[in-house]
Amino acid sequence: MIKKIVAVIAAIMIAATMFTGCRESERVSYNVSQQADNFNVIRRLVVINARTDKPMFELVGAFSFTLEDNRIIAIVETGPNEYKKHSVGLTDWTLWSVEDISGADVDKYHYEVNFLPEMIIPVTLTSED
Repeated sequence: MIKKIVAVIAAIMIAATMFTGCRESERVSYNVSQQADNFNVIRRLVVINARTDKPMFELVGAFSFTLEDNRIIAIVETGPNEYKKHSVGLTDWTLWSVEDISGADVDKYHYEVNFLPEMIIPVTLTSED
Protein backbone atom coordinates (compact mmCIF):
# COMPACT_ATOMS: atom_id res chain seq x y z
CA MET A 1 0.00 0.00 0.00
CA ILE A 2 2.78 2.46 0.92
CA LYS A 3 4.60 1.66 -2.35
CA LYS A 4 1.45 2.56 -4.32
CA ILE A 5 1.08 5.88 -2.47
CA VAL A 6 4.75 6.74 -3.08
CA ALA A 7 4.38 5.81 -6.76
CA VAL A 8 1.27 7.99 -7.13
CA ILE A 9 2.97 10.95 -5.40
CA ALA A 10 6.07 10.51 -7.60
CA ALA A 11 3.90 10.40 -10.74
CA ILE A 12 2.07 13.58 -9.68
CA MET A 13 5.36 15.37 -9.00
CA ILE A 14 6.80 14.34 -12.37
CA ALA A 15 3.64 15.46 -14.18
CA ALA A 16 3.65 18.80 -12.32
CA THR A 17 7.31 19.35 -13.23
CA MET A 18 6.63 18.60 -16.90
CA PHE A 19 3.74 21.08 -17.09
CA THR A 20 5.52 23.94 -15.32
CA GLY A 21 8.18 24.11 -18.06
CA CYS A 22 5.68 25.43 -20.60
CA ARG A 23 3.60 28.02 -18.78
CA GLU A 24 1.51 30.53 -20.68
CA SER A 25 3.47 33.40 -19.15
CA GLU A 26 6.71 31.99 -20.61
CA ARG A 27 5.15 31.71 -24.08
CA VAL A 28 3.74 35.24 -23.82
CA SER A 29 7.09 36.59 -22.61
CA TYR A 30 8.85 34.97 -25.56
CA ASN A 31 6.28 36.30 -28.05
CA VAL A 32 6.44 39.84 -26.64
CA SER A 33 10.25 39.76 -26.82
CA GLN A 34 10.10 38.57 -30.44
CA GLN A 35 7.67 41.35 -31.38
CA ALA A 36 9.89 43.95 -29.71
CA ASP A 37 13.02 42.61 -31.41
CA ASN A 38 11.16 42.76 -34.75
CA PHE A 39 10.57 46.52 -34.21
CA ASN A 40 6.85 46.16 -33.53
CA VAL A 41 6.88 47.64 -30.01
CA ILE A 42 7.83 51.12 -28.85
CA ARG A 43 10.27 50.83 -25.95
CA ARG A 44 12.11 53.14 -23.58
CA LEU A 45 15.72 52.44 -22.58
CA VAL A 46 17.01 54.47 -19.63
CA VAL A 47 20.57 54.46 -18.24
CA ILE A 48 20.88 55.98 -14.76
CA ASN A 49 23.94 57.15 -12.84
CA ALA A 50 23.69 55.08 -9.64
CA ARG A 51 25.79 57.56 -7.65
CA THR A 52 23.59 60.57 -8.38
CA ASP A 53 20.29 58.84 -9.27
CA LYS A 54 20.18 61.04 -12.40
CA PRO A 55 19.24 59.74 -15.85
CA MET A 56 22.21 59.84 -18.23
CA PHE A 57 20.69 58.46 -21.43
CA GLU A 58 17.22 57.74 -22.73
CA LEU A 59 16.21 56.07 -25.98
CA VAL A 60 12.56 55.84 -27.03
CA GLY A 61 11.49 54.07 -30.21
CA ALA A 62 11.15 50.74 -31.98
CA PHE A 63 14.48 49.08 -31.22
CA SER A 64 16.18 45.78 -30.55
CA PHE A 65 19.07 45.56 -28.08
CA THR A 66 21.79 43.23 -26.89
CA LEU A 67 24.42 43.37 -24.15
CA GLU A 68 28.04 43.05 -25.30
CA ASP A 69 31.20 43.72 -23.27
CA ASN A 70 29.62 46.16 -20.77
CA ARG A 71 27.75 47.94 -23.57
CA ILE A 72 24.14 48.07 -24.63
CA ILE A 73 23.93 47.85 -28.42
CA ALA A 74 20.59 49.18 -29.70
CA ILE A 75 19.45 48.91 -33.31
CA VAL A 76 16.66 51.43 -33.96
CA GLU A 77 14.23 51.25 -36.86
CA THR A 78 13.79 54.82 -38.12
CA GLY A 79 11.74 54.15 -41.27
CA PRO A 80 11.08 51.48 -43.89
CA ASN A 81 14.42 49.64 -44.30
CA GLU A 82 16.21 52.41 -42.29
CA TYR A 83 18.13 51.61 -39.13
CA LYS A 84 20.55 53.32 -36.73
CA LYS A 85 22.90 51.69 -34.25
CA HIS A 86 23.64 53.10 -30.79
CA SER A 87 26.24 51.82 -28.31
CA VAL A 88 25.96 52.80 -24.65
CA GLY A 89 28.88 52.00 -22.33
CA LEU A 90 28.04 50.69 -18.87
CA THR A 91 30.13 50.96 -15.70
CA ASP A 92 29.84 49.75 -12.13
CA TRP A 93 27.96 52.98 -11.38
CA THR A 94 25.21 52.71 -13.98
CA LEU A 95 21.82 51.03 -13.90
CA TRP A 96 19.63 50.46 -16.92
CA SER A 97 16.06 49.55 -17.68
CA VAL A 98 14.06 48.75 -20.81
CA GLU A 99 10.31 49.29 -20.73
CA ASP A 100 7.74 48.39 -23.39
CA ILE A 101 5.53 51.47 -23.59
CA SER A 102 3.30 50.93 -26.60
CA GLY A 103 0.11 49.12 -27.37
CA ALA A 104 -1.09 47.68 -30.65
CA ASP A 105 -1.82 51.03 -32.31
CA VAL A 106 1.55 52.81 -32.46
CA ASP A 107 3.71 54.75 -34.89
CA LYS A 108 6.51 52.21 -35.13
CA TYR A 109 8.86 54.80 -36.64
CA HIS A 110 8.69 57.16 -33.65
CA TYR A 111 12.29 57.84 -32.65
CA GLU A 112 13.74 59.94 -29.88
CA VAL A 113 17.13 60.07 -28.14
CA ASN A 114 17.79 62.22 -25.07
CA PHE A 115 21.15 62.87 -23.40
CA LEU A 116 20.26 64.09 -19.93
CA PRO A 117 23.27 64.52 -17.60
CA GLU A 118 23.48 67.80 -15.70
CA MET A 119 27.05 68.36 -16.94
CA ILE A 120 25.89 69.24 -20.47
CA ILE A 121 22.97 71.09 -21.97
CA PRO A 122 20.15 68.56 -22.53
CA VAL A 123 19.63 67.64 -26.18
CA THR A 124 16.60 65.99 -27.73
CA LEU A 125 16.74 64.40 -31.19
CA THR A 126 13.38 63.61 -32.78
CA SER A 127 12.66 62.26 -36.25
CA GLU A 128 10.13 64.02 -38.46
CA ASP A 129 7.68 61.83 -40.35
